[in-house]
Amino acid sequence: MKPYIGVVPLYDDEKNSYWMIPGYMKGIEAAGGIPVILPFTQDREILADAVERFDGFLFTGGQDVDPAVYGEERMDMCGKSCPERDAEEKILLEIILEKDKPLLGICRGIQFINAALGGTLYQDLKTQHSSSVEHTMKPPYNRTVHYVFTVEDTPLAKLTGAAKFGVNSYHHQAVNILSPKLKAMAVADGLVEAVYMENKKFLWAVQWHPELSFETDENSAAIFEALVKACM
Repeated sequence: MKPYIGVVPLYDDEKNSYWMIPGYMKGIEAAGGIPVILPFTQDREILADAVERFDGFLFTGGQDVDPAVYGEERMDMCGKSCPERDAEEKILLEIILEKDKPLLGICRGIQFINAALGGTLYQDLKTQHSSSVEHTMKPPYNRTVHYVFTVEDTPLAKLTGAAKFGVNSYHHQAVNILSPKLKAMAVADGLVEAVYMENKKFLWAVQWHPELSFETDENSAAIFEALVKACM
């Protein structure tokens, strides 16, 4: 049977609606899973029930993580946050870790997971981290704009079999201080680009966007396949 994977929705505060980028859903489908959009709620009972029922989870991109999550004051360069979503993902993450359910984080996903587990973020890479690497690429988004270098003997290095590979990139925040509960799986430009948690069935997160490149890039497709396999 195909595993069911709960996908955290993106939230549009101007329209008071939540929505979804198709690639998150299609990437899971292509890998053999059944994606289901989760409700936008902070009700612990509902979220606990979802964790019991679903086989795995995906934390998607979206607004900036509120600096309060990692104990910092908001800077002028920090973008709009969604405290309600931060609250939902905090509850979900706690229960997912307790139940040891597979979890993949993408873009904001790696940022939130790191922040919630005791790490910090660059609130604005352009002003806080000197770089010659393109982190806010222009379309099309399914092409390589920089390389990431895998950390030896990590799950991502074993999955790809590569010391380095190309990724797309669209973000203005990133991991600053890595959570002591996470291990780096890939780095670039002095930044942590992918992480995992040891002694868990599957907790991975990446800074790039496999949902926009899985149809043309084998490593992006393999990340979704790894998630789905962990859910079986």
